[in-house]
Amino acid sequence: MIQRRKTRPVFVGNVKIGDDAPIVVQSMTDTKTRNVEETLNQINRLYNAGCEIVRVAAPTEEDALALPEIVKNSPIPVIADIHFSPRIAFLALESGIHGIRLNPGNINDKEKIKDILTECKKKNIAVRLGVNSGSLEERLLEKYGYPSGEALAESALYWSEFFESVGFKNFKVSIKGSDVLQNVKANEIFAKETDIPLHIGITEAGTAKKGSIKSAVGLGILLYMGIGDTVRVSLTADPVEEVETAYTILQSLGLRRRGIEIISCPTCGRIEVNLPQIVEQVEKQLGNVDKPLKVAIMGCVVNAIGEAREADIGLACGNKSAILFKKGKPVKRVSEKDMVEELVKEIKEME
Repeated sequence: MIQRRKTRPVFVGNVKIGDDAPIVVQSMTDTKTRNVEETLNQINRLYNAGCEIVRVAAPTEEDALALPEIVKNSPIPVIADIHFSPRIAFLALESGIHGIRLNPGNINDKEKIKDILTECKKKNIAVRLGVNSGSLEERLLEKYGYPSGEALAESALYWSEFFESVGFKNFKVSIKGSDVLQNVKANEIFAKETDIPLHIGITEAGTAKKGSIKSAVGLGILLYMGIGDTVRVSLTADPVEEVETAYTILQSLGLRRRGIEIISCPTCGRIEVNLPQIVEQVEKQLGNVDKPLKVAIMGCVVNAIGEAREADIGLACGNKSAILFKKGKPVKRVSEKDMVEELVKEIKEME
């Protein structure tokens, strides 16, 4: 059992982060925020995939002015992503937004940051304090020579102390770099020093395949250490894939369960059915089934039922047919052409 780090609660809209709340899954739209209809369509797709908080980019005044309509129609809390411009930050704060993301490293004006925090406090708007390896302060680059984990943690601690010194506590922190071990070190140092909730992720992780692996390694280490109150898997891909990957990582550690978990064996010379195709078809047909079930699809009968004993339901495939079993016990034999249909039908009928 993973013992999660104790943190204080922060609310983004009605979503609780930290304290005893489940780890929250986030993503970010890749649309132009000023295109309201397109942005809302993507937010709804993310919501249906299980996304619980969404971030939208607000690099221009036009994007900021689109926020009220987006916030009004979004099914989940919306965070405005602010960089460089305090003026756009104040526009966003007038939109009804649930949270804003600030990176002090690219504003670097304490008085303006203080003014933004004062307004956030008045409106009960949460802040994500972002520290990134690509925008680390010059003084820390000079001190450490490069954006090391220690340098990133020092920046995050420095700005956290500043936020609290002006009376603002409704914030979480994200410390991100594209290097896995640098990222782990930075979050580990920060986690030992504060009770502030942490948003974790490996930034610029890469494409869907390689980025998912890199994210799974980095997030898996942190989550196993009990660090992380909300996550985003950053992929160069459809944002829906970020959400699906995040839940797979959390589910593999027993931290969240959402939808069907498929257990399937590697292929080998004993297999006498098209196992990859069967698994792909089952996964596709069950994509929107939100039942916390383990489904095993095993390629042969040698170890199938024994290895999948903990599964709720599954197939032990043999010579052009399969035994359909529930809780490790055989139920009936089905032909290869019918096995996907029969399995999916049984799953949909299960409570």
